[in-house]
Amino acid sequence: MKKVATRFAPSPTGALHIGGVRTALFNWLYSKNQKGYFYLRIEDTDKERSKDEYKDQIIQSLEWIGINYDGKEYTQSEKIEDHIKVANELLKNGHAYKCYCSSEEIEEQKKRARQKKIPYIYDRKWRDKNETDTPKNIKPVIRFKSKIDGKSVLKDLVQGDVEIDNNTIEDFVILRNDGTPTYNLSASVDDHQMNMTHIIRGDDHKINTFKQIQIYEAMKWDIPSFAHIPLIHTIEGKKLSKRDQASTLNDYSKIGIMPDALRNYLLRLGWSYKDKEIFTLEESIKFFNLDGIGKSPSKLDMSRILSMNEYYIKNIDEDDLFNQLSEYCKLYKNEIKSDKKDKIKKSLIFLKNKAKTLEDIFNNGQYIIRDEVNFNKDDVKLIDDKARKVISDFKDQFEKIDLPSREILEPIVNGLIKSHNTNFKGVGQPLRIVLTGSKFGPGIYDIILSLGKEEVKKRLSAKIT
Repeated sequence: MKKVATRFAPSPTGALHIGGVRTALFNWLYSKNQKGYFYLRIEDTDKERSKDEYKDQIIQSLEWIGINYDGKEYTQSEKIEDHIKVANELLKNGHAYKCYCSSEEIEEQKKRARQKKIPYIYDRKWRDKNETDTPKNIKPVIRFKSKIDGKSVLKDLVQGDVEIDNNTIEDFVILRNDGTPTYNLSASVDDHQMNMTHIIRGDDHKINTFKQIQIYEAMKWDIPSFAHIPLIHTIEGKKLSKRDQASTLNDYSKIGIMPDALRNYLLRLGWSYKDKEIFTLEESIKFFNLDGIGKSPSKLDMSRILSMNEYYIKNIDEDDLFNQLSEYCKLYKNEIKSDKKDKIKKSLIFLKNKAKTLEDIFNNGQYIIRDEVNFNKDDVKLIDDKARKVISDFKDQFEKIDLPSREILEPIVNGLIKSHNTNFKGVGQPLRIVLTGSKFGPGIYDIILSLGKEEVKKRLSAKIT
């Protein structure tokens, strides 16, 4: 029995789309679950639109989310000669023919179909014509001779049996008149040469699958198993596209979504195992199967992604969280200075409170990261004479402390509440503003202990502007 082999085959004509990432994930998990192989194929035959920067982004995105492919990436454009060779074999054995229709003729056929409001299907004009009738001034395309009669049934591993009338599949072009192969030919040849056992892809490829199976049958190749995954829709129920906001992994990485959280979310987007929500990487591989994939489209829900990310922020090891925060700051903000790293690391326990993203943690820790306090102008207006007296009295008592602790600070704050005839907010808010620049932020004791004695003294003495 052949070892399971799957592949992910993106085109480097744009940044990798979130739907593509989920397809790659499902292929990777299935092959790992079956102790098989997972390959990356770059389908770069569209020379005008294919760019190396997109290829690099695809590879980096897969690496970021933890999807590792076997061997080196397979590059489709390097195999063009093999594709052309198969087209000529199909021509030779009577499964393909040369079509000399001009572009004007084809356009006229399409126009008539539009007028009748029916799908365009090439009229097979040259299917059975004699080569002696060929016009001399037209370069032909090569078309595959699709089945005309009967029905075909695809035994889809997700959708079940899918039946189609053969006459609805046109004699599709496999070689253009400039000699270049089309998608359905190239993909079929590549999948055969790469020994693919399972093709797992979006259900917008179903019609392509029927075409490709006919190529397999004509070449007497072993036909792989097919699984078509329902597409991802926006929350409004529209098909997700590259133009949608937050459609690439970079969009998520920039706001501080962590790879493990996004991978867990994508795993559960259209797949389930019992009522389990959180999966470690090992559990994802152990439990993944095609039976758990639903038949309806899934909706991409940003609130669920943030909720999943929040769960990971709260529950992962804090060393790991700090490393991810540092990497995030290096990429998208300013690198955390070495003299601030220890303070941030020790403060994660409260900086991560209510944080849904790494960006939230970064924002919560701004008062530590910045050397100078950046005052919110509206909040500064809250510092009246009474508030200034609270700050001054606290400073006098704080300077007498050798080593600040919550146990030492609480009686000082409670004493100020009493002596100034106020409440906790009346003391905490002025102190928070003078120490962080804002009335919002962590608890006042956490702020003082995270900054350290010398920094607190310095900020209490600074002029509020």
